Amino acid sequence: MQLPVVSDTSSAKPARPQGTDPNARGRYAVISLGCPKNLVDTEQMLGRLDEDGYNMVGSVDDADFVVVNTCGFIDSAREESLGAIDEMLALKREGKIRNVIVTGCLAERQQGKLLEARPEIDAMIGVFGRNEIVSVIDRLQSGVEEQQKVFRPAPIKPLSDAVRSAVTPRHFAYLKISEGCDRLCTFCAIPKMRGKHFSKPMEQVIDEAKRLGDSGVREIVVVAQDTTYYGKDLYGQPRLNDLLIELDKIDSVDWIRLMYFYPMYIDDALIDTLAGAQRILPYIDMPLQHASDSMLKRMSRKTTRAIQEDIMGKFRSRIKNVVMRTTMIAGFPGESDDDFAELMDFAEKQRFEHLGVFTYSVEEDTPAAKLPNRVPHEIAERRQGELMAMQQKIAFEWNESRVGTVEDVIIDSPLPDEPGVWIGRTRAEAPDIDGIVYVTASDENEAINVGDLIRCEIVAADGYDLVAASLGS
Repeated sequence: MQLPVVSDTSSAKPARPQGTDPNARGRYAVISLGCPKNLVDTEQMLGRLDEDGYNMVGSVDDADFVVVNTCGFIDSAREESLGAIDEMLALKREGKIRNVIVTGCLAERQQGKLLEARPEIDAMIGVFGRNEIVSVIDRLQSGVEEQQKVFRPAPIKPLSDAVRSAVTPRHFAYLKISEGCDRLCTFCAIPKMRGKHFSKPMEQVIDEAKRLGDSGVREIVVVAQDTTYYGKDLYGQPRLNDLLIELDKIDSVDWIRLMYFYPMYIDDALIDTLAGAQRILPYIDMPLQHASDSMLKRMSRKTTRAIQEDIMGKFRSRIKNVVMRTTMIAGFPGESDDDFAELMDFAEKQRFEHLGVFTYSVEEDTPAAKLPNRVPHEIAERRQGELMAMQQKIAFEWNESRVGTVEDVIIDSPLPDEPGVWIGRTRAEAPDIDGIVYVTASDENEAINVGDLIRCEIVAADGYDLVAASLGS
């Protein structure tokens, strides 16, 4: 049986190289689910296991144990996590693997419930227990039966991510600048899983970024639960602008991409930094969730449509060629036809380059779970479809407008079974979540390699994707 070494809720990620070390203390496989922030946790745990002498393999058939790093954010993510756990437990019952260790958000949120339903799980390690991974597995591999199966320490300040074994391609990596969230959005259980907001000290973030650049990473993707809130807990005020100024000075990195902006603490100084940066891409991911003031209030988003429009206007007018990504929620409790019409109007006028839509998912122990006037699921799905249909037209038109332009493309991988064709991304596409660019060489003698940043002409649009031809050297 073959499983992707790393997968998430959208697509499988490439595996880092594996080997068979006869001197390894044990062999393991890993399944990592969920967001890039969870992926950083996976890489940190792998780094510790590698340092301790364990050997990661590419197939569970060759593994002594499997680590499943779970996501617990929404129903579909939980179902995927539970499916992966059940699949690994079935292999354990068949004697194909010895141990199953469950980590991450689902282990943090549902540890008692999960263990009661699946007692064959050997150990569960919560979000803030990731440093326990080596000691837990050491005991399991030595045959010591754990008296304690749940390792869930209290939330602590962000742990260093300097020790990590990358599972992304060598040329890009995620840089987590903080942990947890102080926002109390009524639909979200993240604070219950990942605790209050804690920023990494600026010196630590810069050091980690330099380490990534020195290791060959060309694109750093900055992630957090709430990026714009960075530094508020440490310095008394948000310091994202100061951090970005320092990150932009790192010569070994070509691109810095920003994710998870919250529509607060965005001031003129921050916009000026984004507009004038050398390495920070004009790409901003800012999940807005809705545009109706009544819905934003019920979601406790602490913003309004007017504020969001003002921010968008500043980004569009002051940052050249800025690309905007956002996500919206359809079918939130109490969403009326008028509320949804306002959301449609907002999205149509703003013309986001990238927009994703979730149907509302009931999260236990959140205020929204108790709100009246639930929207029937079929209506929520219909609204999601309507918004995505409109967005598709906007996205396709935008891609068509790019035909004939010249852009830098970073090469992510060769296209399977298509010699001479490569998969890449421009500044406008983030890894895994946006469209891709199919690249062909300028001639048969041009050598293109994964991680190259090459100049291309966009020659065609293919829905959400693009086709480009290298302009050579």
